[in-house]
Amino acid sequence: ISVIVCKAAVAWEPNKPLKMEEIQVAPPQADEVRIKIVATAVCHSDLYHLLENRNTDGFPTVLGHEAAGVVESVGEGVTEFQPGDKVIPVFLSQCGECRFCKSPKTNQCVTAWTRIHQDLMASVESRLSCNGKRLHQFMGTSTFSEYTVVHQTAVAKIDPNAPLDKVCLIGCGISTGYGAAVNTAKVEPGSTCAVFGLGAVGLAAVMGCKSAGAERIIAVDIIADKFEKAKVFGATDFVNPKDHDRPINQVLADMTSGGVDYSIECAGKVEVMRSALESCVGSWGVSVIVGWTDVCDVAVRPGQLVAGRTWKGSVFGGKVGIPGMVQAYLDKKLKLDEFITHKMTLDQVNDAIDLMKQCKCIRTVLTVCQQ
Repeated sequence: ISVIVCKAAVAWEPNKPLKMEEIQVAPPQADEVRIKIVATAVCHSDLYHLLENRNTDGFPTVLGHEAAGVVESVGEGVTEFQPGDKVIPVFLSQCGECRFCKSPKTNQCVTAWTRIHQDLMASVESRLSCNGKRLHQFMGTSTFSEYTVVHQTAVAKIDPNAPLDKVCLIGCGISTGYGAAVNTAKVEPGSTCAVFGLGAVGLAAVMGCKSAGAERIIAVDIIADKFEKAKVFGATDFVNPKDHDRPINQVLADMTSGGVDYSIECAGKVEVMRSALESCVGSWGVSVIVGWTDVCDVAVRPGQLVAGRTWKGSVFGGKVGIPGMVQAYLDKKLKLDEFITHKMTLDQVNDAIDLMKQCKCIRTVLTVCQQ
């Protein structure tokens, strides 16, 4: 197995456009899989690292973590995968052996985070380089590249009939939002829910609430145009905080006789996290933080929790099971096509990033390689 020379979009420094480069992708080492990326989508977490993260040491890097592809080659000791397998690389790997992996309560893994520098949002190891300089591998995946090398515990084999330009979304956003409703909040039939933030993750949370049997799903966003899209996924009401001169939690309390049963925050802003918590009913409401940020503290008063509210966090939707999510899509039990608002090529990645910065897309899928 030899080094592959291919194209990748490299972020040489923060707050600058990505640059298409010719990079070198080393052969997979023991327990690693080299993947030809067929399709990848732009997620806000990519923008967070590029534009908001205050740690500039995580550069140069190849961003991208929501993708699907085909196994090109495998390293020593890899038996579960072989060349030609359709796969989704996963930014949160699962060793399958530790206490956390064996627990039904979490999708965290003891070894997963040892392979990632959290402050750099990058793998400890990287098989990517450009002009002799090592490139960071974003969240262990780096899918804005024609090829990437991933640890075998961070790869999910999927149905060979799955369209990769659709199921790539399961690699992050859809699993994250859907699982937050179904697995973390554990939304119950007949309940009332509020979802804050109607990007792809928020819309997937709406879809999860609908799937779980929620009777009323209130979509909350400051962009009114998003309501029609939210309806497609099951939203019954839309509230724009800009339309009201009082706190949104008070508006929702009046609409629901004291607060929603479940609130799911998908905006990644601490002020929204607090609003979402205060919007659920004080005695039994469950509020879930999904949106990612690590640059600000969030504060609440103890009285907001003492009466019985539960405040939870959710990463990657809990134990969603990627192959099962793909099968649900193939069985027409899960929407994916409706999330895709734009299709481009990897060369147009900066245009896709601009669309997301301007809130003009839900998901832009980039074609990277032909299958």
